[in-house]
Amino acid sequence: MAAAERRAFAHKINRTVAAEVRKQVSRERSGSPHSSRRSSSSLGVPLTEVIEPLDFEDVLLSRPPDAEPGPLRDLAEFPADDLELLLQPRECRTTEPGIPEDGKLDAQVRAAVEMYTEDWLITYRRYQHLSAAYSPITAETQRERQKGLTRQVFEQDTLGDERSGPEDSDDPRHSSGSPEDTPRSSGASSIFDLRNLAADSLLPSLLERTAPEDVDRRNEAARRQHRPRALLALYPAPDEDEAVERCSRPEPPREHFGQRILVKCLSLKFEIEIEPIFGILALYDVREKKKISENFYFDLNSDSMKGLLRAHGTHPAISTLARSAIFSVTYPSPDIFLVIKLEKVLQQGDISECCEPYMVMKEVDTAKNKEKLEKLRLAAEQFCTRLGRYRMPFAWTAVHLANIVSSAGQPDRDSDSEGERRPAWTDRRRRGPQDRTNSGDDTCSFSGFRPATLTVTNFFKQEAERLSDEDLFKFLADMRRPSSLLRRLRPVTAQLKIDISPAPENPHFCLSPELLHVKPYPDPRGRPTKEILEFPAREVYAPHTSYRNLLYVYPHCLNFSSRQGSVRNLTVRVQYMAGEDPSQALPVIFGKSSCSEFAREAFTPVVYHNKSPEFYEEFKLRLPACVTENHHLLFTFYHVSCQPRPGTALETPVGFTWIPLLQHGRLRTGPFCLPVSVDQPPPSYSVLTPDVALPGMRWVDGHKGVFSVELTAVSSVHPQDPHLDKFFTLVHVLEEGAFPFRLKDTVLSENTVEQELRASLAALRLASPEPLVAFSHHVLDKLVRLVVRPPIIGGQIVNLGRGAFEAMAHVVSLVHRSLEAAQDARGHCPLLAAYVHYAFRLPGTEPSLPSGAPPVAVQPATLARGPGRPASLYLARSKSISSSNPDLAVTPGSVDDEVSRILASKLLHEELALQWVVSGSAVREAVLQHAWFFFQLMVKSMALHLLLGQRLDTPRKLRFPGRFLDDITALVGSVGLEVITRVYKDAELAERLNASLAFFLSDLLSLVDRGFIFSLVRAHYKQVSARLQSAPNPALLLTLRMDFTRILCSHEHYVTLNLPCCPLSPPASPSPSVSSTTSQSSTFSSQAPDPKVTSMFELSGPFRQQHFLAGLLLTELALALEPEAEGASLLHKKAISAVHSLLCSHDADPRYAEASVKARVAELYLPLLSLARDTLPRLHDFAEGPGQRSRLASMLDSDTEGEGDIGGTINPSVAMAIAGGPLAPGSRASISQGPVAASRSGYPLSAESSRTLLVCVLWVLKNAEPALLQRWAADLALPQLGRLLDLLYLCLAAFEYKGKKAFERINSLTFKKSLDMKARLEEAILGTIGARQEMVRRSRERSPFGNQENVRWRKSVTHWRQTSDRVDKTKDEMEHEALVEGNLATETSLVVLDTLEIIVQTVMLSEARESILGAVLKVVLYSLGSAQSALFLQHGLATQRALVSKFPELLFEEDTELCADLCLRLLRHCGSRVSTIRMHASASLYLLMRQNFEIGNNFARVKMQVTMSLSSLVGTTQSFSEEHLRRSLKTILTYAEEDVGLRDSTFAEQVQDLMFNLHMILTDTVKMKEHQEDPEMLIDLMYRIARGYQGSPDLRLTWLQNMAGKHAELGNHAEAAQCMVHAAALVAEYLALLEDSRYLPVGCVSFQNISSNVLEESAISDDILSPDEEGFCSGKHFTELGLVGLLEQAAAYFTMGGLYEAVNEVYKTLIPILEAHRDYKKLAAVHGKLQEAFTKIMHQSSGWERVFGTYFRVGFYGARFGDLDEQEFVYKEPSITKLAEISHRLEEFYTERFGEDVVEIVKDSNPVDKTKLDPQKAYIQITYVEPHFDTYELKDRVTYFDRNYGLRTFLFCTPFTPDGRAHGELPEQHKRKTLLSTDHAFPYIKTRIRVCHREETVLTPVEVAIEDMQKKTRELAFATEQDPPDAKMLQMVLQGSVGPTVNQGPLEVAQVFLAEIPEDPKLFRHHNKLRLCFKDFCKKCEDALRKNKALIGPDQKEYHRELERNYARLREALQPLLTQRLPQLLAPTTAGLRNSLNRASFRKADL
Repeated sequence: MAAAERRAFAHKINRTVAAEVRKQVSRERSGSPHSSRRSSSSLGVPLTEVIEPLDFEDVLLSRPPDAEPGPLRDLAEFPADDLELLLQPRECRTTEPGIPEDGKLDAQVRAAVEMYTEDWLITYRRYQHLSAAYSPITAETQRERQKGLTRQVFEQDTLGDERSGPEDSDDPRHSSGSPEDTPRSSGASSIFDLRNLAADSLLPSLLERTAPEDVDRRNEAARRQHRPRALLALYPAPDEDEAVERCSRPEPPREHFGQRILVKCLSLKFEIEIEPIFGILALYDVREKKKISENFYFDLNSDSMKGLLRAHGTHPAISTLARSAIFSVTYPSPDIFLVIKLEKVLQQGDISECCEPYMVMKEVDTAKNKEKLEKLRLAAEQFCTRLGRYRMPFAWTAVHLANIVSSAGQPDRDSDSEGERRPAWTDRRRRGPQDRTNSGDDTCSFSGFRPATLTVTNFFKQEAERLSDEDLFKFLADMRRPSSLLRRLRPVTAQLKIDISPAPENPHFCLSPELLHVKPYPDPRGRPTKEILEFPAREVYAPHTSYRNLLYVYPHCLNFSSRQGSVRNLTVRVQYMAGEDPSQALPVIFGKSSCSEFAREAFTPVVYHNKSPEFYEEFKLRLPACVTENHHLLFTFYHVSCQPRPGTALETPVGFTWIPLLQHGRLRTGPFCLPVSVDQPPPSYSVLTPDVALPGMRWVDGHKGVFSVELTAVSSVHPQDPHLDKFFTLVHVLEEGAFPFRLKDTVLSENTVEQELRASLAALRLASPEPLVAFSHHVLDKLVRLVVRPPIIGGQIVNLGRGAFEAMAHVVSLVHRSLEAAQDARGHCPLLAAYVHYAFRLPGTEPSLPSGAPPVAVQPATLARGPGRPASLYLARSKSISSSNPDLAVTPGSVDDEVSRILASKLLHEELALQWVVSGSAVREAVLQHAWFFFQLMVKSMALHLLLGQRLDTPRKLRFPGRFLDDITALVGSVGLEVITRVYKDAELAERLNASLAFFLSDLLSLVDRGFIFSLVRAHYKQVSARLQSAPNPALLLTLRMDFTRILCSHEHYVTLNLPCCPLSPPASPSPSVSSTTSQSSTFSSQAPDPKVTSMFELSGPFRQQHFLAGLLLTELALALEPEAEGASLLHKKAISAVHSLLCSHDADPRYAEASVKARVAELYLPLLSLARDTLPRLHDFAEGPGQRSRLASMLDSDTEGEGDIGGTINPSVAMAIAGGPLAPGSRASISQGPVAASRSGYPLSAESSRTLLVCVLWVLKNAEPALLQRWAADLALPQLGRLLDLLYLCLAAFEYKGKKAFERINSLTFKKSLDMKARLEEAILGTIGARQEMVRRSRERSPFGNQENVRWRKSVTHWRQTSDRVDKTKDEMEHEALVEGNLATETSLVVLDTLEIIVQTVMLSEARESILGAVLKVVLYSLGSAQSALFLQHGLATQRALVSKFPELLFEEDTELCADLCLRLLRHCGSRVSTIRMHASASLYLLMRQNFEIGNNFARVKMQVTMSLSSLVGTTQSFSEEHLRRSLKTILTYAEEDVGLRDSTFAEQVQDLMFNLHMILTDTVKMKEHQEDPEMLIDLMYRIARGYQGSPDLRLTWLQNMAGKHAELGNHAEAAQCMVHAAALVAEYLALLEDSRYLPVGCVSFQNISSNVLEESAISDDILSPDEEGFCSGKHFTELGLVGLLEQAAAYFTMGGLYEAVNEVYKTLIPILEAHRDYKKLAAVHGKLQEAFTKIMHQSSGWERVFGTYFRVGFYGARFGDLDEQEFVYKEPSITKLAEISHRLEEFYTERFGEDVVEIVKDSNPVDKTKLDPQKAYIQITYVEPHFDTYELKDRVTYFDRNYGLRTFLFCTPFTPDGRAHGELPEQHKRKTLLSTDHAFPYIKTRIRVCHREETVLTPVEVAIEDMQKKTRELAFATEQDPPDAKMLQMVLQGSVGPTVNQGPLEVAQVFLAEIPEDPKLFRHHNKLRLCFKDFCKKCEDALRKNKALIGPDQKEYHRELERNYARLREALQPLLTQRLPQLLAPTTAGLRNSLNRASFRKADL
């Protein structure tokens, strides 16, 4: 396909799009109907369609640059220095560059050297770091910005320090007038006298009368001071999960290192020291069977030992003296060993012989073995002198690294003591769990262990037959087995000390593997540490960044068994030959230890007398930069004669072989098996391999391979991959133009090279990944070069664009695949990102810094130049000529080769775009997978093109040719389409593509015509919209589109892109302004609202046209917030989060710090206000009130006031709470009690989303221009304004401060969604959501991505936020959190206050101002009622004062609710612990009274409300501080005294009365506070307070309800019911006075049947009450409905208490009222309940089932009790309470109150003698009492209920004897009966009632006996008559009556009292009575025996006989005593005797 055709194709794509656009625009203009979801006339264009933006560049051109004043100018256009070119010097680790200095380098090396030395070339967007993408707002940055916050003072935080907060230091005496040391008895509070208190300081100008405008001005100025700049810095950082725009600059490419370990060799000591020993260290991985590091050679010999080798040594280089090495391990595993091999100088004898002395001799025996040692030393000296250059293997050992790392926690690290002989590798066996329990590599980390010093004690001698690496791996594997074979070997004992530790970050004195000095290297003379090169166990994917060219040679084995002659001690000499002459051996072999740095030859160790030795040697060579065909390795084999024999040479060459290093231009590496020649090789052998049989040469073993050797190269020059090698070779050939050229076996001419190159490009995908990644920079550079500079072959330009593009796609894919694990969150490969960012440059351009700065010299990788041709010509042309742009045609000057090359050059971005657009499907797929890379490449190419070509001054529309833009359009269109089509097939790819596309467009905004980019965005949007119509799951597409928008908006010049500076122009259409026709005639202005302003605040056409990006963002939000939006919760969160994150970045942006600039920025978000206002019904309701949401709006909508607002009394919910309910007093008092609002339409927002949306709204309100807001408010219709106020109300609720305590509570486990959870829970508990709805909600909320288990990238699925939600926060963190929350609460409230002020200003003139002001005041009141800081309250109260002074009628003419609310709040703040709050609150309260007085000459309303507020306040607030309230009362008094204006009136006097009254109430309530823990005392006090309000029925009612609540809480249902009955009686009393209805109860009297106590409610006579006085009895309870409610509650409580009989009585009163109202539904219910009650009475008749209560008398004695001293009470306790229980409860309670050892329980019930008591103690006497009834009463009290209801009299008995003991002998046993009468009947409205009367009767012994006998007789009768009979019980009673009892049985009683007739005639009567009792007793016994006989079975006959015998005996004994008669009884009684049975006959002992 020719280029022209492709162009046309691209054009076609574009044209259709353009046509579409045009059609679309015309449609929009003509306003044809749309099928859109949201088509609101005021918006013109539906939100689902994207409006055509203004042409950005044109708009900018049309505005003069200086149109904007000062700071705003910067918003108008991108800054001039926006784009820069940076040359960042490449970091070099070493002090020397380490690149070859040789003069002539071949192309490949030259390219590599250039690449490794070039500086990084970065196109830098100077302001990019300000965008949200690069400097995201995270929790950390937020904490940084929150540093200087001032602590806000909150009431609830001051509670912690009880008594006084620190703020109250203004008054040192502070607290009470009572002396500090007296215990705070309840009487103490009466000491307070209001007059003697100190007042708070007065507000200076409060009493002056100032013009309201000045007051407002002053208030505003005060509010503006010390406000935090950035509101969002106080709000939690945006959600990380949503931050799709997050980017970071890639790290520059660096050399790869694994985990690094530092090994230091400290000392090596044998039992005998006779010769030098040399060490080798290396790491081996047993599992991979691989040596994973090069060798490290060390030498720890003493100087004397080294001296033995003087003859052979040159002066050792310092680099060979290293004793420490740094190993790098990329794949740590438990299978890695550190192997230590030892060698010594070659000597005669095999290894075992040479080891023998070391194994046998011990250091301790040195003296014994002196001669032997001498001999050995001499021999050693001779060998060293003669054979010093040869080594022999000696011994080895290994250290298992995993042990070192895992036992790093062990305290002592020196392993085995020398005494213990155990193999070295078991040295830590008993400690660490070193066995390989788990094979995961990650189990082992070598980076953080504790340094260890090891002493290795055991070495194994080397075995000549087993030296190879295979054998070593077998040994190592065996070592790890418990029963190792090695254990059985005799060890060579020695002591090697080594240190192993993690390597430090930047170690000093370090040498790289090439022996270069690594920085820092302070002093070249220091002993170095060597970095040891790693041979990683598996592939490592990292690009080369520095020049490295090393070759390792490993001889494996040699087989000379068939070689004739004396060949036994064999060594191999290795040389690197540059030619064939022996002098051409290069010094490139690295030295080992203590020798020169480089050598020209090296030898393998000798195995004695072995014709086929194995080797473990490693030779390390430095490859020369230029390896040529002649370079080869020469191996020479020698026989070494150990015995000095005359005539024999020391070494005899016995064979030769070699390896040519270059073959077809490729480095030869890998294993070789070489034949060995006996003769010296012939000339020019080096070009051939030894495999070629040269004529006339003799070979060992007939030319078979007898020598195994392996070569490995570690090189950043030679790729060692055939495909890469071929590619590089071809490219370099083309650059050099050196034809013909030989490649493998073919010779390439110019004709065939193109075909080869194309094949090679295609074959790149076959390259193996590791070298491909390593050389990725080279490959990409070459590919780019092929695209941009097509090679010229034979004078023809060869266009390889397509092939190179495809190759690039495959290379990128391969690199990605290799590095999958390292991808970042966006799926980018960091390696490729770094390439684009740092390394990529346009070939052949020298980066010079623009604007005449001197160019930085960088060697450009240009094409080969003709001799002497200046480079500059070359450059200048390449900048201006673009081959793909014929518009810039240039006439070639001379048709020489070079110019045509320049002509052929293309621009990379143009080529990329073109190739991408026209690519085939396979390639396109690969490109799409990694589209980000190509996009970034294009962007950098374009940036370089602009920067290097100095094109930045060109107007944007001319910067790039049109056809390139067409390609971009086509490209964006097709990628956009891919996103849309793939979203359901491969969501992950779609998401990545979507982001890449968005980033691409965002980047282009900095380079290209911005209007063009906007049109692309619009086209993309339209594509998505079209698809949305048919999409199965639109939420999925919408989330992608939201991400897209969010990324676009994260551009650093986002604000400028929105054209913030041009004023919005009204729509250009001739039709009348849409907005004006639709908006209801505005509230405040007669003329139509200003369309300009309106369109700024709506998502109107003009708004979206001008502020294009902001319009998109807010439109996304609007669509997500639509009620019927799909996948709502996810979309809500995404859309809101996007706005939030943007606003955060504006707040943090220094460019917008100035207020005027920020106001401009805020204008971009004005529609947010109307959006949030319309979403209000679906926001989370933070205000927690039913029907809360649209309160104010609906209030303004119609003329009704609210929804059933309560009249101006105390709010009933508060009243109910007063008894200490959980609600804070005023917090919710204004919430209307109407029905719950209809279920909200649409999907509710979660708490989290709602809160974030609200904070964004507040941000706009805070930063927008106040004048603008005012104009907007003026244009709003009433309901809209109402909704706005509702929104402000919600803001206050959402950000209310929860207090430090709350932070501590929440701190347990912070669930990220806790707010939502809480909300859900509340909904579930309150039942507003049914279970079904809940289910529906859950299913809807599942992510729109369906149920994809494997979506690791879908982060929003995870609920736990890993970072910030650590489980336990520290104290400091919680302090900080509270600090920030406090500041946030204060700032949000102040913003609301500012806005309210703006609304008030607007409203001043309107007709509807009443209702609006009422609503405004409600919001102000709410703000004063919620938890606020002192700072806010002083401004809030100032605003409230201003409002009241401007509009007094609000409070004093309308209903009383507002006034009541205000009083409650002011009083609450008057009691604040914080002095500033008190100052302002008392000022407000004073002015309120004054205002009221001035209107009507008395302030009855405020008086009434304040009194009521005080009572409710005291009841509700636990933390209420009365002493502070007293000071405020005093302050108000002071104001009244100082107010000159009202001197002559009665005002001051009235104020004083009110204050004293309040003070009194307060004193009572203080006591109540003290007794918070003592329920009885608390109820008593509430009772007393209620009594005190006898003159104020509303309050009495409130307190009765409080008491009911408290009782119910304590489980006293009967008492709660009584409270309700009293309340009902109270209401009935007033209803009777107000209206006369037959069916209503006639006041209290009607309730007597329920309780005799009720009459006290009638205590108020008519003269006190004037029902018509305002504010009296105006509560909702003082109505018939209220009465019904109270009665129903009473009935409910009675039912709960089991008092069903009383339920009936209650309903008797209720039924007539219901009948009168014809309320049959309720009547049916009532009768149903009655039926239930009667049924229960029937079933529970015996009374055991209902137990009503137990009664105790409690007496208090002792001054400690204060008011209670010497008082007696009857306590009603729950049924079946034991005496021990109540006694324990009271004792515990009072002990807690008074302290240990103060309270004593009096154990008896005798009268207490005060004089005998300790005055310091508190005594409590508790006695069980029983209800007592007179005989006449029992006639009426028939049922069990009767005998437990309405109790007033109680009885208890105390036995005593004259001598003081309680019990004695019968003749002296007396008994005292005590009768107590109480003030009221039980049950009453409290559970203890004072004893008001007490009678005592003493019974004489005979009377006691009579009572006893009567009791016994009754028991017998009961047992006999029981039905059904109970034999067991009967026998028990009988046994007790007739059994032969020992003490005080009936018989003894008779014998004591009836034996003799008494002398005192007064006692005759008793005597006779007792006798009659006995007769009765005998009769009953007989009856009982008869009954028993009938009941028993045969087995009990004997028992019965026994009983009968006993009875007979008893009768016999009693017979004589019962028959005596008293003569006097026959005579008539004298008048003096009283009837002893009558109660009046008792001897009274009154109290």
